[in-house]
Amino acid sequence: MLQDLVQIRVLGEKKRKENEQFRRFLKSRDHSDRTLRRTAEAIEDQIDCTVCGNCCRVATATVSSRDIERLARYFRISESKFTTEYTENSEEEGTILKRSDKDGCVFLDGTTCSVYDHRPDTCGRFPHVVRGDGSIASRMWQFIDRACYCPIVYNSLEAFKTETGFYRIAGKPKS
Repeated sequence: MLQDLVQIRVLGEKKRKENEQFRRFLKSRDHSDRTLRRTAEAIEDQIDCTVCGNCCRVATATVSSRDIERLARYFRISESKFTTEYTENSEEEGTILKRSDKDGCVFLDGTTCSVYDHRPDTCGRFPHVVRGDGSIASRMWQFIDRACYCPIVYNSLEAFKTETGFYRIAGKPKS
């Protein structure tokens, strides 16, 4: 199980084309989503996200009106004050939590979330391998980038390739 973030970044980038091929492979064949979910659950159970926190340093977190309501109540401030102090608008994603290139998410404290019990819904479901809308194949486009910074996604993709026979069928050696 690979957990070194530097190696994951390097290998995730190196395998980007392969992961795109795997996405096409997965979408073009029948496979058991249940089996892939079980595989991802087993990997997720072995990795403690609070030790890593890389997603909070690298990715953005979208927030819904329910998230804003919950977090404003937690801070005991108005929703408009929360929105002003802790969120920003992204052209592509809508309302997201403020972040900096240096420190990541405004609520990241070391490798843990300072509002963990009240965090946005998208953060609670991250990395969206086991829990997400639609089949794993329909969400594969998300995983290609995430495989460059998330140990769960990187290891899940590698396990999925083995599980589905991708390497054997595609004639690719495991690397």
